[in-house]
Amino acid sequence: MKIYNTLTRKKEDFQPKKNKVSMYVCGPTVYDDPHIGHVRSACVFDVIRRYFEYKKYKVAFVRNVTDVDDKIINKAREEFKGEDLNKAAKKISDKYLESYHKYMDALGIKRPDKEPKATDYIDKMKKFVALLIKRGVAYESDGDVYFDIKKARDYGKLSNQSLEMLESGARVSPGENKRDPLDFALWKKAKEGEPSWPSPWGAGRPGWHIECSVMSLDILGDEFDIHGGGIDLIFPHHENEIAQSEGAGKKFARFWIHNGLLTINKEKMAKSLGNFVTVEEVLGRYTADALKTLFLQTHYSHPVEFSWERMDEAKKALDRFNILFEKLDKAKKGKKSAGIDSFRKRFEEAMDNDFNTAEALATLFDVVSFINKQDKDLIQARDTLLELGKVLGLFEKKEKKVTKIPEKEIKRLIDLRNKARKYRDFKTADKIRKDLDKQGIVLEDQKGSTTWHLK
Repeated sequence: MKIYNTLTRKKEDFQPKKNKVSMYVCGPTVYDDPHIGHVRSACVFDVIRRYFEYKKYKVAFVRNVTDVDDKIINKAREEFKGEDLNKAAKKISDKYLESYHKYMDALGIKRPDKEPKATDYIDKMKKFVALLIKRGVAYESDGDVYFDIKKARDYGKLSNQSLEMLESGARVSPGENKRDPLDFALWKKAKEGEPSWPSPWGAGRPGWHIECSVMSLDILGDEFDIHGGGIDLIFPHHENEIAQSEGAGKKFARFWIHNGLLTINKEKMAKSLGNFVTVEEVLGRYTADALKTLFLQTHYSHPVEFSWERMDEAKKALDRFNILFEKLDKAKKGKKSAGIDSFRKRFEEAMDNDFNTAEALATLFDVVSFINKQDKDLIQARDTLLELGKVLGLFEKKEKKVTKIPEKEIKRLIDLRNKARKYRDFKTADKIRKDLDKQGIVLEDQKGSTTWHLK
C-alpha cells in the first residue's frame, strides 16, 4: 500500500508502526449545523479507515471536537443573550455536536473510536504549555503564552514554505503581545465574561493548535501513523502542531493525509463566505449514497465542485447499482463466475494506490456491466459488490421503495404490453409503459423479455 505523504511530498510504502493503524483526524468546531464541505472530509477519512479494516488491520481512529472557540462564544452571545456566557457556550457546543452526530449517522459515516473534547483536556494542555516554557521554546507575555517560532526546527516543512517567505506577510494583530509576528498562541488571556480556566499565567483558555497535539499524543502516543484533515489546515494549524509537538521533544505523525476542498463556483464552501449547502438540504433531495458517489468520483486530494446538476449525475450513476440489486434480489442462486475475482483485484490495486476511489468506483461500475452481459445468475457478484461497496461507504442503507400497484398487476400489464408489441400495436404498448412510469415503475426490454424496477 502506498500513501501520498504531505510531509515528504511523495508516495511512500505504508506499514503501521505498531500492531494497529493509529489515525488522528481534525474534527468539527461545534458552533453550527454541518454543511457538506465538512462531510467531504469526514467521508474521505471514513473510507480510508474502512479500507484498513477491509485489509484486516486493527484501527484506532481518533477525531477531536473543538468545543471552546471564538465562534462558539459569539454564537452563544447570539442565541442566549443575557445568559451566563460559560453556560451558554456549553449549550451551543452540546447542541451542535449532537447535530453533527445526527447528520454523520444519517450519512452512514462511522463514529470514531475516541472523540476527545478540548474542554476535557484543559489540565493536560496546561501541563504541555508549561513543558514548552521549561524547554525554552515558549514564553509568557502579560497573561498570554506564545510559541517562539524561531525555536522551531525546520518550521514550514509541511507547507513547503521557508521562514523568510512566511515572515514577509506576517503581521501582529492589535492586542497581541508576541515577540514575532509568526509566534502563535498556546494560552490566551481571559476576556471578561468569556469561558476561562485558572492557570500559572492567569485565567484563560487554550489556543486552537495546542489541543490537537495534546489529544493525539495522549491517546495514540508518540509517532502515531496518520494525521489527517483538510488541505486548508496544512498552514498554519498542522504546521504549528508539528512545531509545538517537536518543541516538547515528541515524535509526531509519520504520514500526513490532506483532502481537497468542496467548492462552489471554484470557491471553497464555507460558512464565512455564505456559499454553503447544508446536509439537510442535500438529504431532502438525494440519498446519502448519491452524495458519497459525487465525492468518490474524484481522488481525495483533489477539489470537488458541487452543483445540483452534478448531484443529478451522481444519482443516475448510482441508479445503475440499484437496478442491478433489484434484479439480483429476484435471481436464483447460480454458478460462481471466475471473472468476479479479477474485479476484486483491480479494486484493491486502486485503493492500495493512495486510496484511489475514482478507479475503485469505476471498477464497481465495470462489475455491473459484466453482470448485465451474463445469461446466468451471479449471486456471488451481488455479495462482492456489497462487500466492496461497503469499503466506500455505499449500499449499507437500502431505502425501501414502494408502489401501490400489486406485483401481479404489474406482470399482467407487462404481458399485455408484450402482446401489443408482438401485434405491432405500439400505441397501446407505449401507453402501458407511460402509465407504469407515472406510478414509479420503469420497464426494461431485454432479449425476449421485459423486467421492471422502481425509480
